[in-house]
Order: sequence, then structure tokens, then C-alpha cells
Amino acid sequence: MRQTPSPGKNIDFGLFGACGIKGGDAVADQLDKLAGGIAIPVTSQRGWTARLNYLTRAGHARQAAKAAGLTVTDRILKAWREGKQQPSRASLEKIGRAYRAVRRRNVAAHLLKRLNRDGRGTRIEVHPLDQSQVPQRHKRVLPHRELNVRRWDRLVGAWAAGDHTGLEAAWGDVIGDLGSDWGSYEYVTNVGFAA
Repeated sequence: MRQTPSPGKNIDFGLFGACGIKGGDAVADQLDKLAGGIAIPVTSQRGWTARLNYLTRAGHARQAAKAAGLTVTDRILKAWREGKQQPSRASLEKIGRAYRAVRRRNVAAHLLKRLNRDGRGTRIEVHPLDQSQVPQRHKRVLPHRELNVRRWDRLVGAWAAGDHTGLEAAWGDVIGDLGSDWGSYEYVTNVGFAA
């Protein structure tokens, strides 16, 4: 008896022109949208100044920013705030990464409560991968799917921690509820839900 390979292990995704992203990444993108935050790009002075204010306004935020990789001296922070010096491109990337990490940690508990909804869960829409560039003979019928996720703890926890591997594992558990065709939804174009 021949065993079916597990998704992500033996599949050469995109070989025939399919486009998409991993489902866990799509969930992370949607959680980032729900988390909100500063919309102004980090490359503008208003953008990085607002992020610095968020990251340095309290002791716990400063500690979280350092843990997320923003390790600059108080002297440099003061020079940035007073406009005497501007962050380098590398520092802007660190500010952006640290802001996302701290923002995720700060809103994770709130999002988790809203998504779990006292055990009722939240309905998600899973949009399959894009097969528009796949030759007709290799296309598969992949319908748009909907399902109710009752437990968001692993997804939100991995997202808040920036744990990509954990997010993918949690997504694998979610799509397992789609039945025997669950592997067809390892890569998607979008995962939509609201909180």
C-alpha cells in the first residue's frame, strides 16, 4: 500500500506555476492587520518617531524592545528624538521589527479573547492558492473553504512570539479539519477573519 506524502515534506510547491503563501503566514498577516498600530511608514520621521515613543514610553516596553533587537544607547535615542541625528537604514529596520514584536505581545491577549469568543470561536475563510499560471492539465479544483476555529491559543501564541515554525504547525492543525484534502490548503492566497 502506497502512503500519501505529507504536505510540505515532498511537494515542490510552485513547480507548475502555482502562487501563494503558507497558511500560517496568511494568518499572521491578518492578525497584524487586526492588531492595528502605526500606519505611517517607519522610513518617515513621523513613522519612526511614533514607533520610538511606543517602544520607550515605559520600562516594560523598553525591555521588550531590547529583547526584540533594538539595542541603542540612551544618548542615541535622545539624539534621534531631538532631531540631531537620524537612524540608519539598519536601525530603521530594527525599530520596525521591535515595534511589531512589542505590539504583537501587547495585543495578543485581547485578540485571543475576541477570537476564542468564550469557546464559540471565529469563522475563517480560506482562499486557495492561485493557479492562473498553471497549465490546464495540472490544475486542480480547489474551492474557497470556510471553517470555524474554536481554539486560537496556538496560532495567536506563535504569532505573538514570532515563532514561524509554531505558526505553521498550528495552521496544520486547523486545516486538518478540512478532511482528506487538507494538504491542498497548506499554501493559500489569503485567510480572512475578523475579531
